[in-house]
Amino acid sequence: MGHLRLIWDALRSSLWFVPSLFVLGAIVLAQGMIEIDHALPKGKLESWLPRLFGVGPSGARSVLATIAGSMISVAGVAFSITIVALSLASSQYTSRILRNFMRDRANQAVLGAFVGIFVYCLWVLRTISEGEGEGYSFVPPTAVLFAVVLALVGIACLIFFIHHIAQAIQAENIILAATGETLSAVERLFPEDMGEGADEEVDIPAMLPEGADWRPVPAGATGYLQRVDEDGLLAFARDHGVVVRVEFGVGDFVVEGSALVSLTPAPPPASVAAANSGRDAGDVARALRGLFAIGGQRTMVQDASYGIRQIVDVALKALSPGVNDTTTAVSCVEHLTAIMARVAGRRMPSEYRLEDGQVRAIVRRPGFEVMLGRAFDQIRQSAGGNVATLRAQVDGLAVIAERTKDPDRRRAIARQLGLVAELAGRTIEQDADRVSLDDAVARAREGLLPAG
Repeated sequence: MGHLRLIWDALRSSLWFVPSLFVLGAIVLAQGMIEIDHALPKGKLESWLPRLFGVGPSGARSVLATIAGSMISVAGVAFSITIVALSLASSQYTSRILRNFMRDRANQAVLGAFVGIFVYCLWVLRTISEGEGEGYSFVPPTAVLFAVVLALVGIACLIFFIHHIAQAIQAENIILAATGETLSAVERLFPEDMGEGADEEVDIPAMLPEGADWRPVPAGATGYLQRVDEDGLLAFARDHGVVVRVEFGVGDFVVEGSALVSLTPAPPPASVAAANSGRDAGDVARALRGLFAIGGQRTMVQDASYGIRQIVDVALKALSPGVNDTTTAVSCVEHLTAIMARVAGRRMPSEYRLEDGQVRAIVRRPGFEVMLGRAFDQIRQSAGGNVATLRAQVDGLAVIAERTKDPDRRRAIARQLGLVAELAGRTIEQDADRVSLDDAVARAREGLLPAG
């Protein structure tokens, strides 16, 4: 199921998949319209409504050829506009948000509509024949009329496309799209009810064998870890009587030959012939590698932090001296606050996966403090002396603190507040600005104090 999700994510991030579906749909529609015209009595529609259906073979060819030529030209222009928009977004914001542009359903549908209308006209055009004298001739009047209707739809799509692109390259919409996708990933990866998991009050590390001899299994490819099949890991560990420790977290960069996972016999001792036998070592490694997906770029299928990475990159570009767009940086902090406020109230799964009271797999995951640091650290480090951005971070941390009562998470928030206060004290020159920010930090810290 996870592999299918990755394939689907790759398809919907491409500029060819949806247009290809439109092309197939156009062929089916054109053939259907032709069959309808074949089934109707010859000349019936022309005699009934001659102004609509009364078109000869040469006129039908001219209409279809004109529409087809216009649509393919407009499609070329639309693709050119898309490429320009992608180039602008990459240079102005960050190349990591290009996938959001490419997976935009509106862009894909409009491009598909242009190409589909072109293919429809070609498919109908090939059926028009003109017999000499009493020879057979065929003109599909319904299909030709529908081509004119599709041409009007294409004009509407072009107007919509220009409006949509103008909106899509605005910073607020780019950040909002990344935020929406990240929140969806948070809902999927950190649901409120995680079901049966490891009991955090139990000393789970004590369940592991003392002086465990971990045998590494090297990675077979270089790239970003996109997915881990945890259910498959549990089944593998149970079948082979081992504990599986994943050495990389989803989103980490893996180098071919480095230890992807490590294995050790599970307590109590079990049959581990498949894990220890040199004869089966290659099969074991291949089976384990099949439970991981490594690709050339990160995805949000199992990696909510990648959405945070995208927004942080936009903020860093906005804070760079060449851009100096504080408003965009503040907007990024506000949207990161929305994401972390959602995460703060969610129960995050333990890295220890148990089965029948025994540790079977250890999977690396980012905790709340790590995700909070990824959202705020780099922006803070680049925002020295920027009062508006630092104030947005303080206000955001105060909002996040309201969403959690967990003492560890509140300590992580307090640590971030301290770092912002320390940076403000060193870099803000105006006393009034510094005092105002110190007051905001003090109010946020009051919100972190236990009630009563």
